[in-house]
Amino acid sequence: MAGREQYEVVIVGGGPAGLCAALYGGRGMLRTVLLERGVPGGELLNTEWIEDYPGFPKVKGRELADLMTQHALQFGAEIRQENAESIVRRPDGIFEVTTSLGTIFEAPAVIITAGGTPLKLEVPGELEYAGRGVSYCAVCDGAFFKGETIAVVGGGDAAVEEADYLTRYAEKVYLIHRRGELRASRILQERLFQNPKIEVVWNKRVLELFGDPSGLKTIALEDTETGQLSELKATGCFVFIGFRPNSGIVQQHFAHDASGYMITDDRMMTSIPGLFAAGDLRVQLTRQVTTAVGDATTAAIAVEKYLTERRQSGAGVGSGAHAGV
Repeated sequence: MAGREQYEVVIVGGGPAGLCAALYGGRGMLRTVLLERGVPGGELLNTEWIEDYPGFPKVKGRELADLMTQHALQFGAEIRQENAESIVRRPDGIFEVTTSLGTIFEAPAVIITAGGTPLKLEVPGELEYAGRGVSYCAVCDGAFFKGETIAVVGGGDAAVEEADYLTRYAEKVYLIHRRGELRASRILQERLFQNPKIEVVWNKRVLELFGDPSGLKTIALEDTETGQLSELKATGCFVFIGFRPNSGIVQQHFAHDASGYMITDDRMMTSIPGLFAAGDLRVQLTRQVTTAVGDATTAAIAVEKYLTERRQSGAGVGSGAHAGV
């Protein structure tokens, strides 16, 4: 039911960063709520295997997400399946986080861990064939392309990992990259080049996607060096060209870089006092599960100190306990 509820910290986003922050918030005996529009886990739910998380040489993304969720719940954090639509800081220093259900969550501190949204190619045919050949999630849709010829667009870790993953279903996978070298880590590149089902299409950008009522059939390409046009026959096109940070729900101005990623200090606090950021929407060198949980650990502990300082200043930490307590 819509209304107002009070907490000490509201966490927006239920990926690895959000779940870790919730764990530490609960462990710190803070009245903590995590808001996530879907099932907690974030990008872990779109990754079949995680191989670079300490202590887990190889673990399914969904399994790790479930373990993180249960761990946060064990420490007393509350998880609500509600979509946060806006974050506003009032003059008294209390934040109002409003969800699509009309609920307003009030707290003196917010940790935003909302991640990002996959970037689109923004070419003709992309929207038309979305769900009929065009996809942004290999784990979600790979099984629909058994024995087919498909393409992956991108050159970073995600594109290379997903191209390798998709070979378990597709007969042939083309990796289309606009440059002459990949940005992915060396170990991932080595795995890619050793896979006989993968062929890299260098120095090409996607111009248009063509098909018929049954779905995608052809990808029109342009050579980024010569301008020469060509076509690639493929029934699937998986796009992994980056993410746009989901920082737009913050209604007040905050310091950010040219791409909209939030700038924080060493405590993960943004330029808005009491608003902390962790994970993929924060400016940083790399975006991994390990960096997400590291950010979140720092942010949650920093929130404890921030609330203590706020109490000592006489500002207090809120207007009461949350509903039901």
